[in-house]
Amino acid sequence: MTPSAPPAATTLGHWDRAQLVPTRRQLAVTLALAVLGAVALNTVTLNPFVEVLGEVIFVSIVLLLGFKVAGAWRQTVLPRWVAQLLAVALGAALSPLVVQMLSVGGDFSAFLASRRMVHGYVLVTLSAALVGTLFALGALYRERDAQARTDALQFALERETLQRQAADARLHLLTAQIEPHFLLNTLANVQQLVDSGSPRAAPVFQSLIDYLRAALPQLHQATATLGDEERLVRAYLELMLMRMPDRLAFTIDIEPALRALPFPPMALLTLVENAIRHGIDPGCDGGRVEVGARRGTGRDVDLWVADTGVGLSEGAGTGSGLRNLQERLEAFFPSGASVTLSAQTPHGVRADLRVVAAPDA
Repeated sequence: MTPSAPPAATTLGHWDRAQLVPTRRQLAVTLALAVLGAVALNTVTLNPFVEVLGEVIFVSIVLLLGFKVAGAWRQTVLPRWVAQLLAVALGAALSPLVVQMLSVGGDFSAFLASRRMVHGYVLVTLSAALVGTLFALGALYRERDAQARTDALQFALERETLQRQAADARLHLLTAQIEPHFLLNTLANVQQLVDSGSPRAAPVFQSLIDYLRAALPQLHQATATLGDEERLVRAYLELMLMRMPDRLAFTIDIEPALRALPFPPMALLTLVENAIRHGIDPGCDGGRVEVGARRGTGRDVDLWVADTGVGLSEGAGTGSGLRNLQERLEAFFPSGASVTLSAQTPHGVRADLRVVAAPDA
């Protein structure tokens, strides 16, 4: 996997400044290991402890710097982790030699002539290579593990964003399907008055125009609330009351504290329209429609639309309007939403909605 380019603030030419500078923790661990290594080597060498400690600290710092420089260099010849391990191995071979050369004034032949110095060089080099490689592998593993966790969090964030966008698109599509359904049904009711020559046709038609002026701007707003829905339902029922004043009565009882609850536009209106069309209209005596909402237990909110119309008919609850309503509620309330239809005694239908509001709602 090719690493992505870091932010400009952490780059310097071909170098990653964030990787180039050792952290305080890395320096502290390196010095602690150097002291422990000097104590261990002092038992098998004849040099004074101060000399052994100085050499081991120098070698340890060189290994750390080599590891960091190889990791910060933006080259494409070798994988970064291979370059870092090679840098550690090279530092383990050269840094003890530098210390030995300084001790003999740069005379390489004098170094080779001293068995004690050659023995010490080999011992320090092998120890540095072994310990440095092990800790380099540990650092690379921790870095890879941290990168894997970062990638997983990023993937989860992107997946959540895509799911939210898909839910929004699905909600908009379902709303678009419901809008013409509602408008055509309402216009059909007005047409019945016109065809029958009713003197109420003109005022009802004017009421419809006023209602649409108020309702249509709310269909696409992103911050619709239950209070907005209450106003739409009330305007619709008042319009229906003008059409059949002797056959319709209604009550709306929304708990005031719930009016600010975010709510999908036209969700309750769909149920009210069904109550009028399938419950009140077919009956000779009309009926009553009740709309309400109450806070339930926890974050549950209970809403209902009940009518005293003709009651449930065969196939009730399977129409596209109710299916769309169920899907819209599930998309709008991901924590939980349900729609249930039940018969009322002696006749009529009750639709119960239960949604789980967001924690801050």
